Parts: sequence; C-alpha cells; structure tokens
Amino acid sequence: MASVSYKHVMKQYGDVTVIKDLNIEIEDKEFVVFVGPSGCGKSTSLRMLAGLEEISGGEIWIGDRKVNDVPPKDRDIAMVFQSYALYPHMTVYDNMAFGLKLRKTPRAEIDKRVKEAAQILGLEEYLDRKPKALSGGQRQRVAVGRAIVREPAVFLMDEPLSNLDAKLRVTARAEISKLHQRLQTTFVYVTHDQVEAMTMGDRIAVLNFGDLMQIDSPRNLYEKPENVFVAGFIGSPSMNFFDATLVAEEGNLFVDTGSFRVHVPADRNKAYEPYVGKRVTFGIRPEHIHSSKFAPPSINAAPIEGLVDVIELLGHELHLYISAGKSNFVATVDTRLSPSVGSTVDLVMDMNNMHIFDKNTEKAIR
Repeated sequence: MASVSYKHVMKQYGDVTVIKDLNIEIEDKEFVVFVGPSGCGKSTSLRMLAGLEEISGGEIWIGDRKVNDVPPKDRDIAMVFQSYALYPHMTVYDNMAFGLKLRKTPRAEIDKRVKEAAQILGLEEYLDRKPKALSGGQRQRVAVGRAIVREPAVFLMDEPLSNLDAKLRVTARAEISKLHQRLQTTFVYVTHDQVEAMTMGDRIAVLNFGDLMQIDSPRNLYEKPENVFVAGFIGSPSMNFFDATLVAEEGNLFVDTGSFRVHVPADRNKAYEPYVGKRVTFGIRPEHIHSSKFAPPSINAAPIEGLVDVIELLGHELHLYISAGKSNFVATVDTRLSPSVGSTVDLVMDMNNMHIFDKNTEKAIR
C-alpha cells in the first residue's frame, strides 16, 4: 500500500506534448479516477505510472520511492488492461497464478493467494475452465484476480469495463468498488465514462488535451465545476450553456440571453457585480429545469417558456429538447408532464443551481 505522486510530469512524442505539467497527489488507500475524452492523456498518465511509457520531464513517486528509472516489474504495481489479455490455453487458475510462478513464489503460497482471490471475485467454480468457456464479465474478473494475487501497493486499471455490455458494466462497477473497500489498497482507474468516474472514485481528475482541468470529489465536480469544460463533461445530459449578458436593474441582477431573462439570486450579487454589462456564459443543468406544474416548492424559480422539439422518455424521467427564441437547451422534467412535439411548455429554472463563467477564461465566477 502506498501513495502516488505526479510532480510536474510531462510527456512528449517528438514536437507533440500530450501531458503538459501534471501535478497530482494520491493518498494511500485512495481510489482516484482519471477521466476525460479520447486523446486527453489519461491512459498515458497511467502507463507512465506503470513504467510502460517513459516520462519526458518531472518525477513520479510511489510511496517514498522515485520510480522514474525503476522497471515496471519492480514498481510494486499490478495493472488491469482494457483487453483482458488472458492466456487462452491456460485455465483460470493458471492465468491467475502465472505471474507468481514467474516470480518463483512457493507453490503453497500461490495456491493460497489464487483461492483467496477466486473467493473474493466469485470465481471458485470456474478455476478449471479456460477463458473461451467464460462470459465477458467472468473474464474481466479473472483479469482483476490476476492483479489481486500480486498483492501490489497500487492497482492500475485502464478502462477495464469498456468491453462489457451496459448492464454488466453496472454490476462490475459495484464489484470493483467493493473490492477496493475490502482490499484497502490504492487504486488508480482510467475511464472515458463520466458515470463510471462519478460512481466509483473518491476523487476524480478531469483531463483535457494534457491539462489537469480539476481534481476533486464527485460532488464538488458536479456542484462546483471550476471551468466550462468540467461543467460540460460531468453530468448526463450535459450542462446547458448560453451566451449572455449580466444586467443590473434597481439593485437586482439578471442574466439576459437575448431569448429570455432570468433573475439572479441576491446572495450572488457581490460575486457577479464586477461582470455587469459584460458578456458571460450562463450554465444550468437539465435536472435543474423543471415543469412549472411539478416543480419542487423549495427552488428559486425563474419562469421560462419554450417550444418542445424532441421528447425522450427514460422511464423515471423525461428529457425535453427545448427551443426558446435563438436558444436551445435540455430540460429533465417530471414524467407526469405529457407534452407533445411542437407544443409550448411552461418551465422554471432553479437559479440556486445556476453557474456563471468568464467568457474569456472560461473559469467559474463565484
């Protein structure tokens, strides 16, 4: 068990810089998720930690040891890849034991560790099977079991669930989270799926084009995004954004998009006053836009009217794609509402959950 530190880490391929200046401190026993779109540098960051990629600058520490020049086999890590990479001619038992055999671990110790890992992962009855006789979820568990038997200081997982179907991914997410709680070991997990990140991580590092945009708890990333990118990436459906101007009238502030105007809560006036008269980006999540008929009584409601363009029923909620003047946005409303395409709906925005971003820097204004 160990902490992990990235200190001013860079990675370049020729003239292309894929990791610019990465600084992250991961505590012992913490579950940290790297998330971001394809090409953001998340897998490269993990592979540098594993020793599979050389770093171009900076330092990587595992515990109290700098590992820049330490071979992967000596870093006390275990990695689970996107492809399970199981040996097809070996049984589940032999796949899980193979790494220990290479290290010349005593046979009795190998047997003990493999059976313990199989019990944790529910694989006892499959130990004599070969990978072709397993489902995708079972193969994924074997790959995790192969890492568990190593008893590493740090577990690294590079999109291990991406080959599973949607229903199985939900189950596998819970299994990995329970595994972390049981093993009490440091986990570093890479995914492009923000739902995986939000449900599994103690903290989430959001990357984009090699830059660390924000590292924080799932709740803070959702409620207090530091910039437009994080606000738009975290949450599904993603946050609605509007080009707007902050307007002051008789001691009150309003967000004016040109298509509609909504009142700013008084407790935000002090933070927003320096931006009066300036162009800003106004953001609000679909789940904070309600039908006026079924809106919760506790919200700070700003009324708005819109035309329904598309309706998506997800069973427990209704997504409405709305146009209001030149603005388009998504609202997640109560399923008791029964609009039709082309109809006009009365909505309210919960302004207690509004966000304002600087138009030039794209940073949140608070």
